[in-house]
Amino acid sequence: MSLPMRINFDEKDYTYIIITKGITKETSLIQINLDGKEYQLACNSKGDWDAVDATVSDHPGLLKAIGRNIKLRYRL
Repeated sequence: MSLPMRINFDEKDYTYIIITKGITKETSLIQINLDGKEYQLACNSKGDWDAVDATVSDHPGLLKAIGRNIKLRYRL
């Protein structure tokens, strides 16, 4: 497992772990663990990373911010 990563969203700190190993520009699906729950982020046609099976209670804005954070960190 990789080290926990932190993000601040709506004035609250969150910690998540990227489960997917070896992320490159060809990666199309990234799996993360947020608060003990696993999510899959997929790249859409615009190049943004969105949660695959997220519901309204899963904080879609937070998952989108995490996808943007991963995109910037790995220069996707």
